[in-house]
Amino acid sequence: MSQISIYWKQFTDSLQGSSAIPDLAGSFHFGGKEDASSIAELVVSGIKIATGSLLWGYEHTAMPAVGEYNIITDSDDQPVCIIETIGISVIPFDKVEDQFAFDCGEGDRTLQAWREMYWKYIRSECCRIGKKPVPDAPMICEYFKLVYKEPLYH
Repeated sequence: MSQISIYWKQFTDSLQGSSAIPDLAGSFHFGGKEDASSIAELVVSGIKIATGSLLWGYEHTAMPAVGEYNIITDSDDQPVCIIETIGISVIPFDKVEDQFAFDCGEGDRTLQAWREMYWKYIRSECCRIGKKPVPDAPMICEYFKLVYKEPLYH
């Protein structure tokens, strides 16, 4: 059994007495592999409650959805916590506002820093999918809540 499966079972076992056990949508890490552990810590500490992604990147995969649960992993692909998506909107990159940048929790939490960081991501993602990066690229602005942060039992 994978560590992701073990962590998910650990979470669902903690829900004893709950009428509905949620489904696991997947697992992923935030940012690049080198940043995944530090960003996961922002989630665990409650600083990071939002994330953005390029809508165009979901042409061949399922988009995030309100109510889905995901396991967040660190730089070593180890499970760190579980989040539930609680809100999604699609906003052009150049129309994202200060509050969303702050809620993403990274860097100095300013809109300027967020735009610099996410523009690099947009350029990279557009290169990967064969699209031209444009200032009004559609961003999926996702809010989530931390629902589980116990360490993986061994």
